[in-house]
Amino acid sequence: MTAAHSGPAFSVHDIPFSTHGSWFDISPVVAEKTYADDLHLVSHQNGMHGVLRLTPMHRGSGGRAETRVEATPGLLSWIGEQGRIDLAYESPDTVRLRGSGDLDLGVFAAAPTLTPFSGTYFFHDPAADAHVFTSYETGRRYRVTVLSGAVARVDGPQALAGSERGVVTTASDGGAWELAVEEFETARPRYAGTTSFDDVVASARASFARFVDAVAPWRGAATPAAELAAYVLWSATVAPAGLVTRPAVLMSKHWMDKVWSWDHCFNAFALAAGCPDLARDQFALPFDHQDATGALPDSVTHSEVLYNFVKPPIHGWTHGHLRERLSQPPTRAELADTYARLERWTEFWLTARRAEGSELPYYQHGNDSGWDNATTFDPERVVVTADLTAFLILQMHELAHLADVLEMREEAGRWTRAADDLQSTLLDQLWAQDRFVARGAASGDTWSTDSLLDLMPVVLGEHLPEHISSTLADRIKAHLTPYGLATELTTSPHYLADGYWRGPIWAPATVLIEDGLRRAGHERLADDIGARFRALCEAHGFAENFDALTGTGLRDRAYTWTASSYLLLAEAHVRRGGQGDRDH
Repeated sequence: MTAAHSGPAFSVHDIPFSTHGSWFDISPVVAEKTYADDLHLVSHQNGMHGVLRLTPMHRGSGGRAETRVEATPGLLSWIGEQGRIDLAYESPDTVRLRGSGDLDLGVFAAAPTLTPFSGTYFFHDPAADAHVFTSYETGRRYRVTVLSGAVARVDGPQALAGSERGVVTTASDGGAWELAVEEFETARPRYAGTTSFDDVVASARASFARFVDAVAPWRGAATPAAELAAYVLWSATVAPAGLVTRPAVLMSKHWMDKVWSWDHCFNAFALAAGCPDLARDQFALPFDHQDATGALPDSVTHSEVLYNFVKPPIHGWTHGHLRERLSQPPTRAELADTYARLERWTEFWLTARRAEGSELPYYQHGNDSGWDNATTFDPERVVVTADLTAFLILQMHELAHLADVLEMREEAGRWTRAADDLQSTLLDQLWAQDRFVARGAASGDTWSTDSLLDLMPVVLGEHLPEHISSTLADRIKAHLTPYGLATELTTSPHYLADGYWRGPIWAPATVLIEDGLRRAGHERLADDIGARFRALCEAHGFAENFDALTGTGLRDRAYTWTASSYLLLAEAHVRRGGQGDRDH
């Protein structure tokens, strides 16, 4: 097999090691902000669960060996003074491991105790001649088959209650050892892989190389983080399983291991040109769970769909960009299906979320907006905000376009008029001299804040009167730090460095505002915002959000919508004439 480019190196403390389609990763991150000393096999079925602890061990003494971990797409390695251990994905549910030198490997249950309702049972399966862990938490089995070498030690087979459980693999003749670890449901034939370890690595690297060539063929010296961004997307993709009805890009294979109903839009947007089928799946997944009222769920994951909140209706904005970017244009049937889904989603906001006698819809909580704790929601939580109405106006314009393409002329005219009427109402009721205000849905009180959320109606772009877009652009400039757009003015008394939406820089706000400014004609400011965000990702990776004053990555450090946003802004930079010759 021809060797593929190994791809960028990365730290597994920041980005999990995984492969496209797998529901598990190899990482020291075993829960929210929780880092173990050893790498674990971490499954995302039925939630996030560290199932197996992978411990390099000194041959002979059996003690834990100190190693450094190196990772590139396709290969993870523990490297110590006396040897090395390599791991690669043979398939989405199987990893292969190979050890050389004087390093053995212990594969142990991560849970210290087995109860009737939790933990991991461990036994030797004579039919498969393999050691098997079965996990209450994931409902899956994890089978360890020694391919070469020998079993040095078995701890706690068939043990109950508290006990170390696991198997240590060693070399039988002082040479190398090799094993396979599989995740599956109930039973499968004895492991019979015949592919060499080197070919497993080469195949994994080739798979990633094909993906990055598809999603970022424009990459070059001016976009140095493009390959790593592509890896974050590729490795966070899971196969359909449970309630995940399609191949899905999770927000992360750390603890943010769900698909939220606005996060997915940015992944669809970034994948559209190079992986159109995967992009369509990302856009459609939450709509597979659209309820009878037209609402989308808050989030979808393997074993739960949550409806306790919704997310902002940015889907019309998203679909308009998808139509322009998809390398395979939607069919008429697909457009008709999208029209019906967007229509129901829009009508949800116009019916279930408009108070009697009110013309503008409201959020029930900051979580509905996606800006969970933004200061806009400090005075009240059930709030009429300008960003919500702006997104609905854009969604109505997209519905008008789709209706026109589908030759539903009356519907096209109806949606155009509805968009124009809603925008007039927005400006009449929420524009106050030089800013948009929020209004309590019940109290009728109005207020303005130092949150960037108050400036989000700039997404209306070309639809805004010039004096309003210029005023918004000037106010947006005040949020710029050397690293990008702070979500709360850094001079605000409510600013917090790690305050979630009360200060840190976020990818979705950056992309939405950059796009709105550009469409409104404020291209220099849009260029500046895009350049600062690209530089931020190139220096600090793809965290969930970033400290606005230092650039430090915060919270989950492997967030796919951040990686997608980098790819979108980097590609646009190259297409506009930025340096982008391929040099890899």
